Amino acid sequence: MTSILGILVSLGLLITLAYHGFSVLLLAPLMALVATLFSAEAPLLASYTQVFMPALGSFVVSFFPLFLLGAVFGKLMESSGSANAIAQGIVDLLGPHRALVAIVAACAVLTYGGVSLFVVAFAVYPIAEALFRQAGLPRRLMPATIALGAFTFTMTALPGTPAIQNAIPMPYFGTTPFAAPGLGVIGGAMMLGLGCWWLLARAASALRRGEGYDVDDAAAGSPGAELAARGSPAREPQRLARALAPIALVIALNYLLSTWVLTALDTRYLAATRFGSTDIGALRGVWAVIASLFAATLLLMMLERARLPGLKDTLGAGASASVLPLMNTASQVGYGAVIASLAGFGLIRDAVLSVAPDNPLISLSIAVNVLAGVTGSASGGMSIALQTLGATWLAMGEAANISPDLLHRVTAIATGGLDALPHNGAVITLLSICKLSHRQAYVDILVVAVAGPVVALAVVVALGTAFGSF
Repeated sequence: MTSILGILVSLGLLITLAYHGFSVLLLAPLMALVATLFSAEAPLLASYTQVFMPALGSFVVSFFPLFLLGAVFGKLMESSGSANAIAQGIVDLLGPHRALVAIVAACAVLTYGGVSLFVVAFAVYPIAEALFRQAGLPRRLMPATIALGAFTFTMTALPGTPAIQNAIPMPYFGTTPFAAPGLGVIGGAMMLGLGCWWLLARAASALRRGEGYDVDDAAAGSPGAELAARGSPAREPQRLARALAPIALVIALNYLLSTWVLTALDTRYLAATRFGSTDIGALRGVWAVIASLFAATLLLMMLERARLPGLKDTLGAGASASVLPLMNTASQVGYGAVIASLAGFGLIRDAVLSVAPDNPLISLSIAVNVLAGVTGSASGGMSIALQTLGATWLAMGEAANISPDLLHRVTAIATGGLDALPHNGAVITLLSICKLSHRQAYVDILVVAVAGPVVALAVVVALGTAFGSF
């Protein structure tokens, strides 16, 4: 019981201190050591050097290329103006009178193409601000609109997304980014539909009450004010097509490699000890994402070379930007490994697995969602859950005749619910970009980025239980 108390105390401190802005790089090892203080069988320094650090290192080894290439690709999309061109092109196509839907669509296209959600938020905000101003929509709905397009269905549900949340389950289940595509599309459509319904209803209600765009000093001098003043620029079809080409390549090449090309290669050499005694089934998903992001990055550099005069600096900035998210997530994995090594965790694990023991999809959904909420990170919560129980869920799935593809998709969708609680870093950053507080705008984020994904997860679990993976 003392060990369980230590786990709960460390989790509580992790949530509280992360919410108040302390770095996860510091918190994760410190809170892991706090938990070990309550467990007599866990030596303090050994838990750090022999449990925490190997788990952290293993995550870095597995996923560093994905973080690196994703960050570089996103930085190039931002610096070349491609992200802005795509957002503005979609807005022009749908029209300012469909401001909410246009912003959601712009964010969705960018994130589904592999652009970091942080880059998307910065790129889309000025355009969103101009549209909201022109349409007279309340500014408080802007963060939720961006969150719906960037933080939800394109991050976890849609098949083929190169988001890290869709990549992390692949080595554990031997799957590809296109696992359970039908269920992914259904889950994504539910998140999009529920989110748009809520935002449109809230906008209509605000307009009926006479609530419009509330201008303050900060907003009046912002880039969005300038865009609104001069109106939408003329459409540039060639510019938009060129900006979309690398994103289309990511999606198409990802599918071709993971589904057809890599499985057709002779990869028997992977069974050798020096290659980890593995097989292509465990690696094809990660390899496909690495290759597709690399190819798209090369294409983007060739197409936009004239708009990237400081290419060396841009590449360096993108590479540097990959380190902090990677190490934050890896530190959370290390924290999870220490917690899993404690005696009290065995009791917690048994309690989680005893929930609907004949259907591991339910315990998987609960554990991943709760851990994502506790850590304030979709990738962090998922990594902790899979690091500690991934093999167990895979074995339970095999015993229950549940496809690894279904386990993958449920895991990915489960990360996108409680992760968006108020202490989530992306939520805090988004509110800061939009110059709004939690009190002003978080209720709508809660509905579209927490409640909607949780409902979609329940539907996917029910359909997967009834019909299997499709």
